[in-house]
Amino acid sequence: MNENIKKILNKKNKSKLVCLTAYSKNIASILDKHCDVVLVGDSLGSVLYNYKSTKEVSLNTMISHSRSVRLGVKKSLMVVDMPFNTYRNPKEALKNAKLVMKKTKCDAVKLEGGKKILSIVKKLVKNKIPVMGHLGILPQTDKKFTFKGKKSFERNRILKEAQLLESAGIFSIVLECIEIQLSKVITKKLSIPTIGIGSSANCDGQVLVIDDLIGLSENKFKFVKRYINIIKVINEAVKKYRSEVLKKKFPKSKHSFKN
Repeated sequence: MNENIKKILNKKNKSKLVCLTAYSKNIASILDKHCDVVLVGDSLGSVLYNYKSTKEVSLNTMISHSRSVRLGVKKSLMVVDMPFNTYRNPKEALKNAKLVMKKTKCDAVKLEGGKKILSIVKKLVKNKIPVMGHLGILPQTDKKFTFKGKKSFERNRILKEAQLLESAGIFSIVLECIEIQLSKVITKKLSIPTIGIGSSANCDGQVLVIDDLIGLSENKFKFVKRYINIIKVINEAVKKYRSEVLKKKFPKSKHSFKN
């Protein structure tokens, strides 16, 4: 088993897991100093490309960004989202997951879904490809983005699917926008770590999209906390640069070359 995965598993009930998304080397190298898990999320579709949904993200796009992220990740566990329509059956999933692992040198892949992907998860795990699960809101397939676990039948289904995924061999699971008490029950019932996004502090860890955290996006999701307004910082820097260029204060001799 991958040493970083062992570290993640060993933190269950001991220490919270810190996870953030990254789409490039520069950001990844910063996050690597502070995170247990760096996720190359297919959220890059909306964050970087202004796609309407993650369904538009291609496998090649995920691989390209993941190769960049890999250059910045030295100690964290690096996980890559398998994009929409790349794991419709065990054979397709294995082929594409192998390609992702080979091209990106990532530590694991993440798949969305429960009962429908059990045979796929088993196939990947059998072939020594570590899998992170994902339940709750499933951006690749859900039409309505409302929190999960409102009704008892839904709570029972999600809990059962989490247990089935664990039995299939996943090493951790993302719980997206799951009701507070349900996330607590799932976290308690599973022996693997749960990583929440909009699923309360009851989970073993937390994940956010880095652009949301630093204020580079305009998303106002209930579960997002903005820790800095980086747009303001960038604006001030660019404004100063413009002023110095117009006033001929930049570049100075120390920024230029001469014999």
